[in-house]
Amino acid sequence: MKPNMGSADKIIRYILALIAIVLYITNTVTGTLGIVILVIAGVMILTNLLSFCPLYTLFGINTCKKTN
Repeated sequence: MKPNMGSADKIIRYILALIAIVLYITNTVTGTLGIVILVIAGVMILTNLLSFCPLYTLFGINTCKKTN
């Protein structure tokens, strides 16, 4: 897997994941929707750790800086 996520993209994903986790922990979002949002936050964190997003590959997006 070749990295396809840039640093700005990673920061945005970490912030969104953190917001989703806080909303779930504070019971602002509960039930099935809360669990779905928590799973999406987990996927965002996992893709950040790998620096690879499978959806970016499908759509041909690459936010990672080019290395020559």
